[in-house]
Amino acid sequence: QVQLVESGGGSVQPGGSLRLSCAASGSIISINHMGWYRQAPGKERELVAVSTIGVGGRTDYADSAKGRFTISRDDAKRTVYLQMNSLRPEDTAVYYCTAFVHTIYTPPRDCWGQGTQVAVSS
Repeated sequence: QVQLVESGGGSVQPGGSLRLSCAASGSIISINHMGWYRQAPGKERELVAVSTIGVGGRTDYADSAKGRFTISRDDAKRTVYLQMNSLRPEDTAVYYCTAFVHTIYTPPRDCWGQGTQVAVSS
């Protein structure tokens, strides 16, 4: 099976920075894309950023993340990062890693991490 393990969440003041990491492990054949979603209290889960793996790969950001957040990957480590700068209180949420993974046991499907809390307040 697949495990997505996130790290890097925490508490920060407005204007601060955090770097989230998510490492995929398990019986993986391939990963098509990896990304981040977030869910704030009382709100639906929303896309933050996603990065498609491979030739011609692309990245996409939510409007709220553009210019402040940067998604990157280390494909050898099957790890995706989210560098978050200029954090705002409205960025407070649980951040979830996601990956579209093909394993030796399952066809390609979305997998999710357990989530990591990001809190931005003064």
